[in-house]
Order: sequence, then C-alpha cells, then structure tokens
Amino acid sequence: VTITVCSQMGSLGISIAGGKGSSSCKESDEGILIARLAKDGPSDLVGVQAGDRVAEVDGLFVTVECV
Repeated sequence: VTITVCSQMGSLGISIAGGKGSSSCKESDEGILIARLAKDGPSDLVGVQAGDRVAEVDGLFVTVECV
C-alpha cells in the first residue's frame, strides 16, 4: 500500500518507535514503526494508523538502522 503524506508545516504528525539500539528492535524488522499520530494531523487524515510501518521515504528503503 502506498500512501503519500505531504505537510506544509514541516511535520507529518507521527511519532516513531524502535530503531537500532532499542530493546524492541529486531534485525528482521522492516521499516520504521509508527507509535502515535497527531489527531487530525497530515498522516492521520490520509489513513495512517499506529502500528503501521514506513517502508520507503522519497524512494529510499527505510531500515531500522536509519532511526
């Protein structure tokens, strides 16, 4: 599923979790976990949900090492 989120305010309205060094991070994890969303923020308005994972940003694959 591809969802495009753009923000004129410089914020996507998300908080991420995990990443390299985190106790919840596993090498097999793909993408970055969305932990929380700002209500009515850009991501919330296009249907992103807590628990979703971001796999790609601007055409670049995202890994846990990126966080």
